[in-house]
Amino acid sequence: MNAKLDSTVTTRPVTRQTYDEVLVPTYAPAQMVPVRASGLDLWDQEGKRYLDFTSGIAVAALGHCNPIVVEALTRQANTVWHLGNGYTNEPVLRLGLAITEATFADRAFFCNSGAEANEAALKLARKHAHARFGEHKTRIVSCLNSFHGRTLFTVSVGGQPKYTEGFEPLPPAIDHIPYNDIEAARAAIGDDVCAVIVEPVQGEGGVMPGSPEYLQELRALCDKTGALLIFDEVQCGMGRTGSLFAYMGYGVTPDVLTSAKALGNGFPVAAMLTTEELAKNLSVGTHGTTYGGNPLAATVALTVLETINQPAFLARVKEASLYLIGKLEELVRDYPQVFTTVRGAGLLLGIVVSDEFKGRSKDIQRAVEAEGLMVLIAGPDVVRMAPALVVTDAQIDEAIALMRKGVDKLLAAK
Repeated sequence: MNAKLDSTVTTRPVTRQTYDEVLVPTYAPAQMVPVRASGLDLWDQEGKRYLDFTSGIAVAALGHCNPIVVEALTRQANTVWHLGNGYTNEPVLRLGLAITEATFADRAFFCNSGAEANEAALKLARKHAHARFGEHKTRIVSCLNSFHGRTLFTVSVGGQPKYTEGFEPLPPAIDHIPYNDIEAARAAIGDDVCAVIVEPVQGEGGVMPGSPEYLQELRALCDKTGALLIFDEVQCGMGRTGSLFAYMGYGVTPDVLTSAKALGNGFPVAAMLTTEELAKNLSVGTHGTTYGGNPLAATVALTVLETINQPAFLARVKEASLYLIGKLEELVRDYPQVFTTVRGAGLLLGIVVSDEFKGRSKDIQRAVEAEGLMVLIAGPDVVRMAPALVVTDAQIDEAIALMRKGVDKLLAAK
């Protein structure tokens, strides 16, 4: 028999130690616990202020508690929260119109996370290939060091064995090739391939941009073999590279595109976008999700989309990117014993560590966090920055100054 819920549980003090006591240990969060945020500023339980250059892993593109988004969510929260998928709703219809008119797509499927969006994309590819070509066309080609989600299917498609160890047997007919390797792509993509999935800019894999020639060749190979080209823009989409979606900057149009993260600015929402012809494969009952197209999520996503998809907004992202890249390159020049190069696109940037600091990106992250700057890592050898797209030059200057202080102390300790 269940005990009655303790009435004090909602007011009882909680600390970082509470995480270790009651949550499944799938993460190793920082010791500080954020309690309040606004824009790019964040405060912890002790009242210490941090400058957030993570935006929740490229999620809060408009900054924390953006008043435009807060107003939209509040308005919808007082209207209708949820309807089962036996009904549609006005917010999701408006979002569907807006996102298809803004992209190559004719149809949209809304869900809750990037993993779900990629799961839907991969299922669509298999369904399409089965219907059009037969049972032999099932193989999926992905890239080494890619990341496409944490479901068993998507984590298997992602090219990082550390995420699949212990979860075998894995789904079959999935192959991985080196990123940006055209010859490897030509060798791997044959007539039995139903889909090629790629991040135009690899995020978790080290902030590595795809070369235009590579993405163009993937498009040509998919056209030749009848495979679907899927662009995973969960992290690099929604204005992050300076275009609404990265494919627009490359001039390479995929058959399917997935989006999440910044689409909801922190509210869980994701989308799979595709063409009219391909969408027909997912007929009634072939796929679904309980919360997908929820009125709350759709309202927020539409507000975010309308805000980001403005020429002046996207131009400012490119301007801020150039400014931040310049400052990071100065950092590389001043600390050659720590950093070697800057890479990435837009406001998704990585600073590669030197041989002397190889494997120590986490140490750098902790050192600058102690000074009040929140950054990410992208593997053991890359420090990643993904600030809100509304970042100012003054905030960039502050971030670099805090970065220098943290690195100076790390070097002094060494």
